[in-house]
Amino acid sequence: MRIKLSSLAQGLGLELKGEDREVAGAGTLESAGPEELSFLADPGYAGLLESTRAAAVILEQKYAHKVQTALLSENPYLDFARALEFFAKPQGCLAGQSELAYIHASARVHPKAVVYPFVFVGAKAEIGAGTTLFPGCYVGENCLVGPDCILYPRVTLMAGTILGTGVMIHAGAVLGADGFGFAQSDTGREKIPQMGRVVVEDFVEIGANTTIDRATLDKTLVGKGTKIDNLVQVAHNVTMGEGCVLVSQVGISGSTKLGKGVILAGQVGVSGHITIGDNVVIGPKSGVPKDIPAGKVMGGIPAMERGTYLRSLAVAPKLPEIARRVGRLERELAGLKKALDSGKNNSG
Repeated sequence: MRIKLSSLAQGLGLELKGEDREVAGAGTLESAGPEELSFLADPGYAGLLESTRAAAVILEQKYAHKVQTALLSENPYLDFARALEFFAKPQGCLAGQSELAYIHASARVHPKAVVYPFVFVGAKAEIGAGTTLFPGCYVGENCLVGPDCILYPRVTLMAGTILGTGVMIHAGAVLGADGFGFAQSDTGREKIPQMGRVVVEDFVEIGANTTIDRATLDKTLVGKGTKIDNLVQVAHNVTMGEGCVLVSQVGISGSTKLGKGVILAGQVGVSGHITIGDNVVIGPKSGVPKDIPAGKVMGGIPAMERGTYLRSLAVAPKLPEIARRVGRLERELAGLKKALDSGKNNSG
């Protein structure tokens, strides 16, 4: 697709500085060619403005003098993301509903939904208008999939899963598998039937091979606008508020509650039955064993406030030397005590 910079500027609500021309794609400051758009969000890359071949650059006003053509923005990264919408091609090549898909007679699939070959739609499931089910998707009985959702290949929705409007789920994700629930008996661990469901609210995106387990009795809830990366595990009965961000390899144990806007960086592990307040940020590889009040920025194992965590990181490389110094001081102190005791005995 080709678009004039003036039209792009109008669509994004930006000011065009320089020559109006057509662009046909986008790239980095280093890779973009004479018909491509680029952006500057990190001042550390400002030196590349002098050598970039990009047709135009989305940037802040203070850098505009460094390029011939610019789109002036107060938030270049966000506006570049919006600009990409003009060039991005949606995946998929089919329309309608393939005869090679299995759709149960009691299921309701909207005429404007797209169903690829080898999709399974179970009894009493409902698929909304504008939703696309790619090959290999499994939609179990009594699932409700709202309008304008995208389920990429091999997504599994087990029975009773509910998706709101505009949910995107990437390949291989599984929603609604049984939660990890067992009761100890004299003969071993007996399975606790998982009778709840997974509910995903509007405009959530879920990454590839992520798993979200059904609740034992009620629901596992993913709040509106939440973004979940690849390879994340959300256990049964977890609830999270709107706008959360879960980065890859996060694991959340059962019955934990996340408030609104919580950010869990990569490989964060969260214990079960705790509450994490609104707008908490937890750094990568952290372990969270207890409740965290709203607004805290945490890191480490166990998770601690950011300032304490950074000081502990600074001290950690010095621990061997500190241990040697403490050992030496202990030996010196023992010698002094011995000398003092000897002096007392001699004076007696």
